[in-house]
Amino acid sequence: MTLLALQGVTKSYRNGEVLTPVLHGIDLNVEPGEYVALMGPSGSGKSTLMNLLGLLDRADAGHYALAGRDVTQLSAAQQAEVRNRTVGFVFQSFNLLKRMNVAENVALPLLYSGASRSAARARAQELLAQVGLETFAKRLPSQLSGGQQQRVAIARALANHPPLLLADEPTGNLDTQTTQEVLALLDTLNREHGLTIVVVTHETDVAAHARRLVRLKDGRVVYDGTTVDAAQWAERRAAPEPAQVPPGDRPAYPTGEGLA
Repeated sequence: MTLLALQGVTKSYRNGEVLTPVLHGIDLNVEPGEYVALMGPSGSGKSTLMNLLGLLDRADAGHYALAGRDVTQLSAAQQAEVRNRTVGFVFQSFNLLKRMNVAENVALPLLYSGASRSAARARAQELLAQVGLETFAKRLPSQLSGGQQQRVAIARALANHPPLLLADEPTGNLDTQTTQEVLALLDTLNREHGLTIVVVTHETDVAAHARRLVRLKDGRVVYDGTTVDAAQWAERRAAPEPAQVPPGDRPAYPTGEGLA
């Protein structure tokens, strides 16, 4: 079953009497287990498309099916429920809550989904251990480096075993070494755990970690193809990555089944 399917999706924003079209009839399918890089110049509609994929915004027209279910007409509450169970988010600015410690930040999606506090704490500690930050559980985000904050954000994104990870410029605020560590972690999540990843980036070296590249320009898809040839991809994917990964238990919805 196709995980993401967009057909004829449009989006505009209104500022007073001025209507600014952003997306013009986007058609896009993403299969379970794909790793897709979304690129384009500023103003091309990348972030708007990412927000629509993550149910953070609504399309003006067209259809968006998530794991076979048309989510376009769901109420805000229904979309929030699907979003919490199905999509993990990683942002350039980390978006950690400053007044909560690291463990509380990671546990928050679990509490929203109805988990008990004890179960949420245990899961948060498990995830922090897997990203190498178990001893930082009681620290505030301001006490961490940028790379550490992004690893916390990734742990939080994986709390509910989502089948889809959306990453918006996840390495934009990181140095070169930390960028490679984060990308190695994403590679491992996709390769070993089958996590579907869609990443927005301006950086070609970041996009090269994906197998598929989608380019936007002026709100339209102008390219949709592979980033490297099959031989290069197979060689890179076969190479061991020195990245710690989240727990090996299977996701609740490995391909999005169970959303209907």
